[in-house]
Amino acid sequence: MLSSGVSSLHGCTRSPWDERLTTGGSSSGAGAAAASGYGPLHVGTDIGGSVRLPGTWLGLTTLKPSAGRVPLDTPYLGRVAGPMTRTAADAALLLSVISRPDPRDWTALPPGLPLPEPFVLGSPRLQTARIGLLLDAGCGTAVDPEVRAVVETAASVFAAAGAEVVPVEPFMTPEWLTRLDEFWRVRSLVELEALSAEAQDRVLPFVRRWAETARDVDGRQLMRDYAATMAIQQATVAATEPFDLVLSPVAPMAAFPAEWPMPWGDGDEAMPHIGFTAPFNLSGQPAGTVNAGFTADGRTVGLQVSGRRFDDVGVLEALHWFEQHGPAAARPAWPIPPGRGQP
Repeated sequence: MLSSGVSSLHGCTRSPWDERLTTGGSSSGAGAAAASGYGPLHVGTDIGGSVRLPGTWLGLTTLKPSAGRVPLDTPYLGRVAGPMTRTAADAALLLSVISRPDPRDWTALPPGLPLPEPFVLGSPRLQTARIGLLLDAGCGTAVDPEVRAVVETAASVFAAAGAEVVPVEPFMTPEWLTRLDEFWRVRSLVELEALSAEAQDRVLPFVRRWAETARDVDGRQLMRDYAATMAIQQATVAATEPFDLVLSPVAPMAAFPAEWPMPWGDGDEAMPHIGFTAPFNLSGQPAGTVNAGFTADGRTVGLQVSGRRFDDVGVLEALHWFEQHGPAAARPAWPIPPGRGQP
């Protein structure tokens, strides 16, 4: 449940771009491996942003697929698995394999995603596209001005290619985000209590404190939390349905120190950084990331591209198109130049 590479089991995973910085998480190992070149294809899991957050903080192209697109051995509300790569073409290739049927996932979508092999990504029809631009999540941490500027510049690239880019009003609320966080705390508390006392002692103190705060949540309150997750789902679909794609920040901030479990440090601030990512987990819509620029001090800034449910290919094509047509200065230098990863 952390958005970093801090772990009581594995230690602290650090960014290959700069070892002082986080990888993001919770798919921190997959993110670090993709950025550092351990291999071209990596799989992350995402229940509120855990594929896309490393995407923005490591300069990766990632995809949180439509719910049920990739079969899981333990399906859960909002949980998906998806590609974490350096290019959209690699992400598409990996998706063509991991989206194949598996009867163990009773929530999986029917097979038949049109991914020919070898996969060749087309270009989105931007001259007829209506694209939403969401710059305010309506909840959580305010967007850093540098992050906002990068996303606005990226949106202008789509507009220059002929797309109609329309502002999207915030549709999340602070209460919904708080209730989603509480829902996850109860879930994690149940899992924590299932561990032996010795195993509980090995849990990262931050995670243990976070889960323990849910001890006084009763059944009626938990059902209100669950109802809030359904309200998020309904609001996300309603707000984004008029658009072929929606562009937004991935997270409100750029990468933070590697030792911090969360973007604000070690305090309990709930989940104020996932207002742009979590709604698409609950709505089941595909959402991916592509690097769109850098802060003045060189930290990567990703663009989130989401689409209508089941249009995973459309999102991948938009990511691929931006890789080819976005500002040259926005493209990460792969492999990471020598010296970039040193403190």
